[in-house]
Amino acid sequence: MATRRQRIWITRAQPGADVTADRVRALGHDAIVAPLLAVQVLPDVSIDLAGVAALAFTSANGVRAFADASGERALKVFAVGAATAQAARAAGFKSVLSADGDVDALAEGIAVRRGELRGAVLHPGAAEPAGDLSGALEKHGVEARRLILYETAPVSVGAAEAEALGRSDAVLLHSPRAAQVLARLLKTHPAPQLRALGLSKAVVKPLARTRMAAKAFPPFPLEAALLNLIDRRP
Repeated sequence: MATRRQRIWITRAQPGADVTADRVRALGHDAIVAPLLAVQVLPDVSIDLAGVAALAFTSANGVRAFADASGERALKVFAVGAATAQAARAAGFKSVLSADGDVDALAEGIAVRRGELRGAVLHPGAAEPAGDLSGALEKHGVEARRLILYETAPVSVGAAEAEALGRSDAVLLHSPRAAQVLARLLKTHPAPQLRALGLSKAVVKPLARTRMAAKAFPPFPLEAALLNLIDRRP
């Protein structure tokens, strides 16, 4: 249980935001759900799986978008981390491997198993992905394709809401894209007492020049590890 009740701002897009909020409240804190990004699924996307040996997902949103657009569940899945792997299993995929890292770790994990692949690796995801997975795979000699299924658009935050959110004790960040939006928001609405807790080093990197009370990330890119940082004051 929490040593001190805190206000925790959750920035991730829905539906993940509500899941994180429940976990934060279970720890004894107040969860403020105010996403900085909204997922917009692209309509009528054509999915060609000819010659595809495996799927690679870098987010749970990518898993959900693909699962809604295609009934394919037999392909092997490579996931960037535990949350994405869990989403893949929940969607019905049976063979799921997690890199438990970032995009580079995912590419390396797939490259190690390239001898098992009889075809290309398809990366269903966002129009602006967090990293260049396809490029990284090609450097390892793995044939890769991208499939754009959705966009993540910044959510408009009014001045009064931004000021109120800035009075939170900590802000949780699950993606570099969300951190970029936060950095821009804090330029006009500074919150020097706010702590930024990111899922990984790459997630908090966009905040490098932003004045904040602290910027921290867990040793492993797992949400449980991220939530453990809430009660660890610098």
